[in-house]
Amino acid sequence: MVDALIIVLFTLAWAGIGFDSVQFLPQDILETVSNLQALRFVSAGFAAILGLAIGLVAQTAYRRVEKQIRSTPIEVILTRAVGLIIGLLLANLMLAPIFLLPIPNEFNYIKPMIAILGSLMFAFLGISLADTHGRTFLRLINPNSIETMLVAEGTLKPAVTKIADTSCIIDGRIEELMKTGFIEGQILVPNFILQELQQLADTANDQKRVRGRRGLDILNRMQEGFPGRIVINPADYEDIATVDAKLIHLAQEINGTVLTNDYNLSKVANLQKVQILNVNDLAQAIRPIYLPGDLLEVKVLKQGKEVDQGVGYLDDGTMVVVEEGQNYVGNQLRVVVTSALQTSAGRMIFAKLESSVMA
Repeated sequence: MVDALIIVLFTLAWAGIGFDSVQFLPQDILETVSNLQALRFVSAGFAAILGLAIGLVAQTAYRRVEKQIRSTPIEVILTRAVGLIIGLLLANLMLAPIFLLPIPNEFNYIKPMIAILGSLMFAFLGISLADTHGRTFLRLINPNSIETMLVAEGTLKPAVTKIADTSCIIDGRIEELMKTGFIEGQILVPNFILQELQQLADTANDQKRVRGRRGLDILNRMQEGFPGRIVINPADYEDIATVDAKLIHLAQEINGTVLTNDYNLSKVANLQKVQILNVNDLAQAIRPIYLPGDLLEVKVLKQGKEVDQGVGYLDDGTMVVVEEGQNYVGNQLRVVVTSALQTSAGRMIFAKLESSVMA
């Protein structure tokens, strides 16, 4: 629409110029013309063709300028405008005394020339300084402006909203992760997750009731500790049957990340291209790596499958198989790592008694 308007305006403007320009022809030529009105329309037609060509050039130039402005960050446009205004103000202040100088009348044309050149020079200087120190200037006005601009440019990614799953809330580790600052952004708790927690808390099954109440207690503590980050969302989808399907649908709608420790939900979400943060994967990733020769303290809890073996567990749940540990069930022992094995069920560490290794 704008392109057509530019071309039409230039065409009509030049047609009008061509129509009226006939009157500026010499009088002797006008006297030889038998039909002056026809000459006016012919002149208007040729001028309209010229205006059409100029309009096409102007339309192309307009599109280039528009594209350049659209690709220029808003803070650059703002700082350049401020630099231009400051440069012109300085030009007027510093060039004003020139007009008070006693210059002869024949050289009066020098004053406007100096004013124009000086204004152009100071305007260019102001824009150059804005390009160099613009972000520093904006930081003085608003310290958070740089981060906001980086987010707008895509250089800095904002924290994505996380949607908490029921199992993740009941697990409780999410609360500790928020305290340590490893989870950023808002934690969204949909209404259907609250309903599921309430149903668990009201069930007749003792184990499920304890889990439901634990989840509600953890959620209340998180809301009190992080009031600006825990958001209860009223979203619900009555046409979707399962809670997991509702979670995935909500994540797709808001482009969020599902926070869970449910293995099956993680697999289904990955198939549907929904980003997942699995707390179990995080715990597995940050488990300490034990190398042969490392010393551990472990309590032997039961006998192993093989003869003379004892089995204990570290705080993170890693199984430790202690050779010659069968006779020390119930005791806290210092053991030396001999090897480690990663299985589908988790990590297993094999160790010997420190006393037997030293001997």
